[in-house]
Amino acid sequence: MITLYGIKNCDTVRKARKWLDENGIPYQFHDFRTDGLDLELLQKFEASVGWDKLLNKRSTSWKQLDDDKKANLSAEKAMTLMLETPTLIKRPVLDTGKQILIGFKPEIYQDLK
Repeated sequence: MITLYGIKNCDTVRKARKWLDENGIPYQFHDFRTDGLDLELLQKFEASVGWDKLLNKRSTSWKQLDDDKKANLSAEKAMTLMLETPTLIKRPVLDTGKQILIGFKPEIYQDLK
């Protein structure tokens, strides 16, 4: 089963959900805010794509962080920040069961058909 992770009011997540619906691809939606995020799931994402790709440094959440939290970033520090503030995760995260995809690009999602 394909699982799409994100936040329901995120525009990019909405685009991905619309694309999956329009293309008849069944999926389960997991909202970080309502369904939560635990270390095990975050480690699964990180092992697949790396923390630096997973952490969205262009997000509003990132910009609102104190400079000391952004400084001297390491995998451990980034993972802690993402666990504390899941909106720091680049969205959506799509788990196909075979791979983890970060962000939404229709041309990449085409391979799901």
